Amino acid sequence: MSEDPSPPRATERRQRVQSAEMGMGILKALARLGGTASLTAVATAVDESTAKVHRYLASLIQEDLVVQDSSTQHYRLGPEAIQIGLAAMRQNDPVRRSEPALIRLRDELGVTCFLAIMGNLGPTIMRFEEPLQPVTINVRAGSVLPALWSATGQVFLSTLDDAAQWRRLQDELAQATPQQRARLGVQTLEQLRDQVRAQGCAIARDSLLPGISAVAAPIIDYSGRVVAVLTALGATGGFDPGLKGPIAPLVLREAATISLSLGAAPG
Repeated sequence: MSEDPSPPRATERRQRVQSAEMGMGILKALARLGGTASLTAVATAVDESTAKVHRYLASLIQEDLVVQDSSTQHYRLGPEAIQIGLAAMRQNDPVRRSEPALIRLRDELGVTCFLAIMGNLGPTIMRFEEPLQPVTINVRAGSVLPALWSATGQVFLSTLDDAAQWRRLQDELAQATPQQRARLGVQTLEQLRDQVRAQGCAIARDSLLPGISAVAAPIIDYSGRVVAVLTALGATGGFDPGLKGPIAPLVLREAATISLSLGAAPG
């Protein structure tokens, strides 16, 4: 007598796994739809029938993972789902989240990479990764970078909403030499801000240190706020920071990966 290839316990276990996957899929669909949606919209998002999705939603309502609006009949994420989200947000440390991306970027490009946050004194390096043959530069973890002359600082500058700091940087730019302005590539802070926003990153060629170029991209959290900046730098002669070069697209990719892990909206 042949052994049953699908004993009842194994079948039941698979069904439970499939049910869990379906429930998670519905919760993720609700989140992608903005946290609230009609039954039809949810069913379309998970590519299942409305009858099947309705059954799962009823179970999720029992667990307070979903609630239904009595006036619109739309479904939205419930208090338990919110608690899960809050717990995840409390663990959202951009420095810790950046570690795998920093190492990937360093190994793939063979250049120095670091993560900086905005500290009390300015853009401050928190994590620093060097390749086997590093470029000799006088910055390390804990170093504070200038907001105007470093690619890292320029990313933070592009989101600056402090009027007093903006005026201070305008004065600093006004006092710059023609050579410094030429290396910066713009004449006003507004031009610099708009350029960084349009590119999605900041590119610096010899503006902070002679012979050193850098590409920096913003890391964004669930609220849309820039919480950190990812930067790659190297010797200008062998480091192409252009948007179509080999470095900028990878910096942008890894910054986007970190941002997604912090809850930023895709795209």
